[in-house]
Amino acid sequence: MDTIVDESGTLLANRLRLERDRRGWSLAELAERAGVSKATISKIERGEVSPTAVILVRLAGAFDLTLAGLLLRAEGGGERLTRAADQPVWRDPETGYRRRQLFSRPDHPVEAVEVELPAGQRVTLPASSYAHIRQVVWVRSGDLVIQEGGDRHELAPGDCVGFGPPGEVTIANETAHPCTYVVVLARS
Repeated sequence: MDTIVDESGTLLANRLRLERDRRGWSLAELAERAGVSKATISKIERGEVSPTAVILVRLAGAFDLTLAGLLLRAEGGGERLTRAADQPVWRDPETGYRRRQLFSRPDHPVEAVEVELPAGQRVTLPASSYAHIRQVVWVRSGDLVIQEGGDRHELAPGDCVGFGPPGEVTIANETAHPCTYVVVLARS
């Protein structure tokens, strides 16, 4: 059975509070570092709302973590072997974007994630989410558009693109069908 991190929000809420407390940061300090309002962070920490992908990426970046690293810490994982049934899944409440953490360990420089982006949806992630990583996207099914700075990459099944220097990136499914792709990233 899949682990859905955001269904109750408890694991993620506890992890965010723990990461903030470990650093001795107030809500205001985290809000300033992440570019997310204090009210939103407070609601997430209380489990009242489920954060979007963009908000999670900003919070993870403030903690100097990747999104995968934050979710992994919330789940308490980190084994070398990751069985399909144990791979944490998170769904963005705003877009329906579904993210399955295939592999991630704190002591390993590579992470692998499978994403399903519903038809007609898009996610824009800030440059800060790419500050300490290099990543490659490989489309498994459907069509995907990646807007990276002034470059527009249109990918079909089997196509692969490596990201350039950190910058704002929009990942879009401009079709009427879901798109599934794999992200492989290495910490730099």
